[in-house]
Amino acid sequence: KYAAVEKSGYGAAGYNACVHRPNCTKSHVCKGDCGRQSIKYCKLCGRCNDFCPDFEEQTCIIRMKPPYICNGCEERNRCTLEKTLYSAISAQKAADRNISESRRGVLSTEQELTVLNELVTPLILQGHSVHQIYATNVDSLMCSEKTLYNYIDCGFFDARNIDLPRKVRYRPRKKKKEFKVDKGCYIGRNYLDYQAFMAKNPEYHTVQMDSVIGTVGGKVLLTIHFPDTGLMLAFLRISNTSQSVIDVLDRLYITLGRKLFEKLFPVLLTDRGSEFSNPAALERSPDGIRRTNVFYCDPNAPFQKGSLEVNHSLIRRILPKGTSFNDLEQADIDRMMNHINSYKRKKLGNKSPYEVFDFYYGKELFEKLGYEQIPSNNIILTPKLLKR
Repeated sequence: KYAAVEKSGYGAAGYNACVHRPNCTKSHVCKGDCGRQSIKYCKLCGRCNDFCPDFEEQTCIIRMKPPYICNGCEERNRCTLEKTLYSAISAQKAADRNISESRRGVLSTEQELTVLNELVTPLILQGHSVHQIYATNVDSLMCSEKTLYNYIDCGFFDARNIDLPRKVRYRPRKKKKEFKVDKGCYIGRNYLDYQAFMAKNPEYHTVQMDSVIGTVGGKVLLTIHFPDTGLMLAFLRISNTSQSVIDVLDRLYITLGRKLFEKLFPVLLTDRGSEFSNPAALERSPDGIRRTNVFYCDPNAPFQKGSLEVNHSLIRRILPKGTSFNDLEQADIDRMMNHINSYKRKKLGNKSPYEVFDFYYGKELFEKLGYEQIPSNNIILTPKLLKR
């Protein structure tokens, strides 16, 4: 189960799984793109399988029989095929990670959380303790008392820690792990899968997506960025839940129409925040039509959507870190983005994102969302833009 698949050769011979390799005399099949120009035959290079038009993969039948690994094979040190190797130390680490991962996250769906919220929050606001609520409604809750505390602490309910009679008296732990709603949502959608998908579909462009937090438990922004033009959209959300992100995309889909939405948002690349953990709902419209393709960056790798992270600095000029978004409306956010998208960029040839986006995709998006370009000398990128 925890064996590792390895593509390796031996000595000077690189990985080569082609059935024709014993008698192959081809050279320079990669047409100058090879890093080992000095070798005589391409079969000695570990990359020839990627370029050769006559490549036919050979699979070792020994890997198909017990014990299904190559550790004890006599030909292992003379084999250039794909190998399955077992390391007890690596397997133990993988098993430990698997066990740890299985014990994390939220197993409740959005609908189940809504039902729990409707039951628990009114009682908390009436002054009930979580223990009292659990003891009275244990048959309806279908979760533990500790789970209720965790849900409240993570902001899944409308009730907050401040609403609990005694919770705010206790010092929070220094380290708090994030909850993940769907632990299997990254399968087939990680960054390597994204790169493979884009290689097969070079006509598609990528749109990056992220969240900007105001204060904990308050309103948040969903940002959508077009790296090729620098244009960034932002939408205000009441809370940082996956349903709120789905609602934003649904509204965009209805406002823009299927044809324009699919043209502008063929691929969405985002991080692994819990608000993006329902890719099936993000990818499909309310009527079940597939409208986009969602992929995730690697953990702790914000550089994989670096242009969006850089663009967030313009938002922070107007809404500094720690500023509450609770008094803002979507009209305020639209005004802020009009100023940001009208700001000329050196990397765009001293053009604004509005101008570049208009050149590539036209004005239809701006007309349907009510956006307008701000004259250069009237642009404000300081907090006074949203002062009331």
